[in-house]
Amino acid sequence: MKILKYIGIALLICGALFAAAYFIKTNNKSIIEFETETSIVTSIERKTVVTGKVIPEDEVEIKPQIQGIIQDLFVEEGDLVEAGDLLAKIKVVPNEQSLNSARGRLANSKIVMKNAMVDFNRNKDLYAKGIISKQEFENSELRYSQSKLDVSNASSDLQIIRLGSAGGAASANTNIRATVPGTILEIPVEEGFQVIASNSFNAGTTIATIADLNKMIFEGKVDEAEVGKLTVGMPLEVNLGAIEDQSLEAKLKFIAPKGNEEQGAVQFIIEADLFLNDSIFIRAGYSANASLVLERKDSIMAISESLLQFDRKTEKPYVEVSIGEQKFERRDIKVGISDGVNVEVISGITKDDLIKVWNKTEPIKKGDDEEDESKRKRRNN
Repeated sequence: MKILKYIGIALLICGALFAAAYFIKTNNKSIIEFETETSIVTSIERKTVVTGKVIPEDEVEIKPQIQGIIQDLFVEEGDLVEAGDLLAKIKVVPNEQSLNSARGRLANSKIVMKNAMVDFNRNKDLYAKGIISKQEFENSELRYSQSKLDVSNASSDLQIIRLGSAGGAASANTNIRATVPGTILEIPVEEGFQVIASNSFNAGTTIATIADLNKMIFEGKVDEAEVGKLTVGMPLEVNLGAIEDQSLEAKLKFIAPKGNEEQGAVQFIIEADLFLNDSIFIRAGYSANASLVLERKDSIMAISESLLQFDRKTEKPYVEVSIGEQKFERRDIKVGISDGVNVEVISGITKDDLIKVWNKTEPIKKGDDEEDESKRKRRNN
């Protein structure tokens, strides 16, 4: 009986030791078995996206040469016009002060002319009788001719103020015509609006804005950190906000030599010529995004960016390379350009190294997911 008793105790001890060893072994085993990936040979390009808008290359503002009131408008926004087409007609409303001053100048010049004419006729008779010299006669004739010219000029000034033009041809200034061919983009005035003439002291009232919609450009702003990588002639891919699933090619033609500070960042204006096609009608002012390739490298060794890890102290990149069954060692690497998916590896690993996928997580089991869902429903109820 004692022997059986000892045998039973020994079996219990062996079973306990076996269970403890099994428990320790199973708990030391990694919960996640890490997968590995190798480097690839690919091409990487680094892009930047510039926000902006599509505008006509040239916009011409039509302004009147006289002030008055819009009497008639003959076009609407969106109409196609040719150079010389009639856009509007202005009714002249003369300034009372200017009108009164012009009348006074005309009356005064007539008085001077009348006096010069009397003097000329008198000297003409005296010269015929040989009483005065020829020079004195010619002087009186000159004064008379000048006075007639002053009367003519004063009369023309009065007519311009009253009718808008001299010689009765008032339509020369009161009829507003297109100076260039194109599309009417904007008419900021209406019939009855008072307009101001364009002169050296005033820009004048804009009656219409004309542009050629067949010549469009992309205008955007680039941050100072990227403007140094741009060169005139670079290709762009422009996507319009109003037209989905279609893009336009463009060519960079202008980079502003001076930047403007906006919200703490210096921005530089860029312009690019758009290559239009007949299948898309582009309206002025469309918002757009342009993609520019800042840097490109072909046939380079690269890895997925998700494989990178960074040292907490130095913030330098490294990867973990497989050296055995679920055993990895750290390798510091030097990286180059990145497109956000893949990153160039300059040194640190070889093309045959197996790199640890360190941030992989185990999928949620279906049973656990259903159990969690049922618990959430019970809490809600």
